[in-house]
Amino acid sequence: MLPRDLIKRIRRLEIATKRVVSNLLAGQYHSVFKGRGMAFSEVRPYQPGDEIRSIDWNVTARMNDAHVKVFTEERELTVMLLVDISGSQGFGSQGRTKGEMAAEVAAQIAFSAIANNDRVGLVLFSDRVERVIPPKKGRKHVLRVVTEILEHKPLGRGTDLAAGLTWLLRVAKRRAVTFVISDFLVDQYEAPLRAAARTHDVIPVVVRDPFEDAFPSLGLVELLDPETFQRALVDTSSPSVSSAFHKLMRARKTERTQVFRRLELDAVELRGGEDHGEALVRFFRLRARRLAA
Repeated sequence: MLPRDLIKRIRRLEIATKRVVSNLLAGQYHSVFKGRGMAFSEVRPYQPGDEIRSIDWNVTARMNDAHVKVFTEERELTVMLLVDISGSQGFGSQGRTKGEMAAEVAAQIAFSAIANNDRVGLVLFSDRVERVIPPKKGRKHVLRVVTEILEHKPLGRGTDLAAGLTWLLRVAKRRAVTFVISDFLVDQYEAPLRAAARTHDVIPVVVRDPFEDAFPSLGLVELLDPETFQRALVDTSSPSVSSAFHKLMRARKTERTQVFRRLELDAVELRGGEDHGEALVRFFRLRARRLAA
């Protein structure tokens, strides 16, 4: 039995997410993520305007009348959500942690997927793969996915993107639309992303907090690394400290952007305090324009 407060959180998230999906995302999702290809549907009599190349000559000869093959798009996709649940996801300065932001955007993607009759699966990872839910369809399944993201207590504190991506490559043999939801505050993730992108449609979703862009001036503060539990007393009002922090975060952002560009990955950037539904819609529109070019 789920705790009452967790049930309320899940219900609020479902209501908010469904509104975004019905108003903004479902059509954008459908236009951006196509099916696996065209599948034969039926043979019907030729009609003026039909493509001559679609004529089924065997049936035409047998029926003594022109018939054409009809194909329909194989719409069903598999959507995998690889969600970072490491210690750094517990940080948040805008009323929500990065982990809660990740749950929200995962729910929006999942409900968009089932609105298009696609299957959704989940991989929760820290410095190891901690929880896997195989892809399925339906509202009940998506609620289970969201519940796992919100409820799971991670065993590991660190971040290992390669762990989740390696699992995906080992188990998911068919091509999947794969959203990797993480703050990407980790090193050496280009190689596993490259390997996964050879088989799957990989979309990095970068979850960031505003304090990671602009270090606040709060005087002398004891900081705790949520992944290593190391503590440090830092003078946040020191110009040298602020400058060093900004330099580090700019370097990480630049490296991340260059990695995604080298791998030709379309990425989504989500920032605490922003409307994540609108951010996803912007991403879908940009991706649709790029694919159409």
